[in-house]
Order: sequence, then C-alpha cells, then structure tokens
Amino acid sequence: MDFYTKVLRKSAGYWVALCLENGLVGQGINQEAAINQLNEAIASFLSVYKIEPDIYYPSLTIEELHEFLAVKDTESL
Repeated sequence: MDFYTKVLRKSAGYWVALCLENGLVGQGINQEAAINQLNEAIASFLSVYKIEPDIYYPSLTIEELHEFLAVKDTESL
C-alpha cells in the first residue's frame, strides 16, 4: 500500500500516531517524531509481511479509533 491514514493525539506528554489501515502506532516527544516512529514501524512490518504473508493485517474498526481518540490526557486535567 502506498498511502496510509495517520491520526495523531497527545497522551501523557507524548504524541502518539496511529495508522488506521493496520493499527500500528508510533510515539514521540513531538508530532514529527511520532510520525517518524510510525513510519519505521510500518516499514518494518511490511518487510516481514513480504516474507510472511500469512501475518494478520487488520484495519482499525471505528470502535478502536473512537477508543484511541477518547482516552483522556491525564496531564491536561
């Protein structure tokens, strides 16, 4: 796949990036670092997926996306 949808949110002082197509995540001290970590996770996963195509490759459900977005940031409270 050449295109991935990435959703960002801040959590406990860190940024978390989530890929909707495969559920992988990356975390960093800023948005760019989180996206870079996610890109590395995707690249790593795809290199394994090419060799082992039987690996489970689910897209995220609406419920899982809602849960990701609804988690309260305790640092903001």
